Amino acid sequence: MVEIKQKSLVPVYGVAAAWVSYCIFFPLYKTWHFIVLVCSAALVYIALSAVFPGKTKHIEIPEEPHRTGDESVDSLLSEGERAVAEMRGLSESIQDSSIRDKLGEIIIVTDKIFKNLLDNPGDYKQVKRFADFFLPTTIKLLHSYDRFRQSGAPGDNTSGTIRRIDTTLDTILDSYRKFFDSLFEKQALDIEADIRVLEHMLKTEGLMNSDFGVINAE
Repeated sequence: MVEIKQKSLVPVYGVAAAWVSYCIFFPLYKTWHFIVLVCSAALVYIALSAVFPGKTKHIEIPEEPHRTGDESVDSLLSEGERAVAEMRGLSESIQDSSIRDKLGEIIIVTDKIFKNLLDNPGDYKQVKRFADFFLPTTIKLLHSYDRFRQSGAPGDNTSGTIRRIDTTLDTILDSYRKFFDSLFEKQALDIEADIRVLEHMLKTEGLMNSDFGVINAE
């Protein structure tokens, strides 16, 4: 957050008024007349500045998005951020609470998928496939819903299509959740391997009982 001080224009207007008033009521043909005018205007400016100091505004500066330094991964992260922003924009115009709630969940999961990529660039190929195939289709479907909703055309075709989209969002949300969970499969296997290596080392050093776990060294 940045603090910006915005000066009041009242002192400027006051100086202008003082200048005009002096020119109307007092002579202005000697040097000392101009000196008096300038000094008077300065005093008016100082006095009004004290009374009308202006306002202080606080402006929120958005944080720079985090990046990995890998051009391909960072490009994909940017793509994900644009997609999430687009879905959020579409969500704001949706009146149907069922569709809006489902889309809200889809947005949350999508955001998590790309944030996971930030911490795990090795998932690039999986997330790239998600971004190239699944995400564009979802956004296209949402735009189609938006067009149907804005058309306001009554009829079985319109109502049926909207119901179909609502149902499809359930499938999409479930698929997104499963995809997000699949990203942790390799990480889970890696952790399991690390645990087994650690257990083997502890057993080798005689620090772990095969039946009761780690032996208290004290």
